[in-house]
Amino acid sequence: MSKPVVAIVGRPNVGKSTLFNVLAGERISIVQDTPGVTRDRIYADVNWLNRIFTLIDTGGIEPESSDIILSQMREQAQTAIDTADVILFITDVRQGLVDADSKVADMLRRSRKPVVLVVNKVDSFEKFMPDVYEFYNLGIGEPIPISSSSKLGIGDMLDEVVKHFPQELEEEEEDMRPKVAVVGKPNVGKSSLINRLLGEERVIVSDIAGTTRDAIDTEVIWNDREYIFIDTAGLRRKSKVKEELERFSIIRAVTAVERADVVVIVIDATEGVTEQDAKIAGIAHERGKGILIAVNKWDAIEKDDKTIYKHTERIRQILSFMPYAEILFISAKTGQRTQKLFDMIDVVLENNAMRVATGVLNEIMTEAVAMQQPPSDKGKRLKLYYITQVAVKPPTFVIFVNDKELMHFSYTRYLENRIRDAFGFRGTALKFIIRERKGD
Repeated sequence: MSKPVVAIVGRPNVGKSTLFNVLAGERISIVQDTPGVTRDRIYADVNWLNRIFTLIDTGGIEPESSDIILSQMREQAQTAIDTADVILFITDVRQGLVDADSKVADMLRRSRKPVVLVVNKVDSFEKFMPDVYEFYNLGIGEPIPISSSSKLGIGDMLDEVVKHFPQELEEEEEDMRPKVAVVGKPNVGKSSLINRLLGEERVIVSDIAGTTRDAIDTEVIWNDREYIFIDTAGLRRKSKVKEELERFSIIRAVTAVERADVVVIVIDATEGVTEQDAKIAGIAHERGKGILIAVNKWDAIEKDDKTIYKHTERIRQILSFMPYAEILFISAKTGQRTQKLFDMIDVVLENNAMRVATGVLNEIMTEAVAMQQPPSDKGKRLKLYYITQVAVKPPTFVIFVNDKELMHFSYTRYLENRIRDAFGFRGTALKFIIRERKGD
């Protein structure tokens, strides 16, 4: 089931990022090598009372500004509002209620989404409560006083947020149809690809309302199997402010990836794989989804017998953190190899949900250990006792060892490669959890 999405919105300088960092906790300061996991991260998973949700930070909204950056921020905030289940509207008690707050409130009212009104910078409830009451005038509910920097009132605010989450969504749980998110930078041909898939003679199409996101999901039937395609190409960009555009496409990618079983990352063959592609791919990898890379506009490339090899090599190099991803060279314009997409989606779905018997896993591990001695440190050698698969989507394995510290990343990867040699697992990440067990 997909996690609810909560968007933080408000004017500039009301303390949105401070609140975001407080809620995201230490996770936000962790910088990993995986692209898409960056210091200026604008989304994070938050757990409150065992309800996990995805939090999105937006730029400040200046409702009437003609400044190009600020109008981009407004557009970006609108994107977040469109994709969110609940909106955290942040205001500033020290600046008081200003005209721009009322305009933002109007925008939020039109969205018809649940809004939690938060008054920030209330470092002393006694001192500031009379000023907090002024925010009732916005007409969007009871203002909740907090201080992001002093971490006051955060629990009350989160209690209010989770009240608005859909109760375990029965309809979504019952919907077993595979969900495929088509993601990528603007202009790589995501819409053209979906239109091409819809245009095939053997495909029956109907538009169904997106579950909790206001997106239009598209139902596609191919060879008697139904798929739901989630299109992230909805918003047209209005300017060339690159950083803000990147934030748009990442916000859209996060929410689409969250709901998907398989993610099709569309790359422009004429441009090659870019850092922005790597960021979007990193989101899907991090979330353990099935992944397929569709290199579009292949018809526009001059080819010789080495072209596919060179392009593949370059993709593998830049997306080195996901060597398991399937690659397909297509043209949405001519229809070249687009039908093959369904076959590959089916393979990836199967692998993402594959289970391996514990006995077989332990045979593979025993053989791997015999072929390559586990590492040792200061005379102490790593011992591997047992491996078992505990989950699917992505396939997740627990390995019991004598000392977690000795289990180097490289040895985990060696075991992963042995498991892949035996079972393939094409198109899906594998997750490993290392547990310590005191043995002999």
